[in-house]
Amino acid sequence: MDNHWKAIAVLEEPTRRRLYEHVVAQPTPVSRDDAAAALGLPRTTAAFHLDRLTDEGLLAFCFERRTGRTGPGAGRPAKLYHRSDTEIEISLPERQYAVAGRLLAAAIEAAESTGTSPRTALDRIAHEYGETLGRTEAPLLDILERHGFEPRPDGNDIALANCPFRRLAADHPHLVCHMNLNLLAGLTTATGSSLEPRLTPTPNHCCVRLIGTGGPPPPTNSPPRDPTRSR
Repeated sequence: MDNHWKAIAVLEEPTRRRLYEHVVAQPTPVSRDDAAAALGLPRTTAAFHLDRLTDEGLLAFCFERRTGRTGPGAGRPAKLYHRSDTEIEISLPERQYAVAGRLLAAAIEAAESTGTSPRTALDRIAHEYGETLGRTEAPLLDILERHGFEPRPDGNDIALANCPFRRLAADHPHLVCHMNLNLLAGLTTATGSSLEPRLTPTPNHCCVRLIGTGGPPPPTNSPPRDPTRSR
């Protein structure tokens, strides 16, 4: 996330943003000379900003001889810039819609290949994904924070102040809330935590709460009727 913020901040400079927009709009990689001429900039200025965009991962570069000549006397290849494969996404509060999309797509593929129901496949795959997150050897609270849940210790429990899948949960609460429940069950299992994820609808919170030993019983074990009230 820190790298994403830095990359976005780089585009605040007007000349740099114009160069970025010019490069990504071209069908082929762009040289420093071409970019400078297109925007009416000194070559050194264009080179400085193009390299800064490359350093932050917004652009990538390659080397190519534009003359078509090879061998001795062909000259040095030109440094050419193009859009990088890096994807940058910033959302406040943090959302994880790409994660949900990957889990749902994997569940559909698994259901088609095994003959199980998509929901059964989704529950299994979400649990496996949570286990993967938990194998990083990081503390549970750090993992939850890193993935947008905004954990808040509350007595023996951990309340999750943010739902990373809020909009999807608003439209498909039973599907998405159970996916989230299984994801967090896999996470707590892999980290060896004694906390138990339960569906516990609470206004302005994630549908799931991590219940500690000796904590109060949850008021319900069903997804919220109005998940739009979750953050």
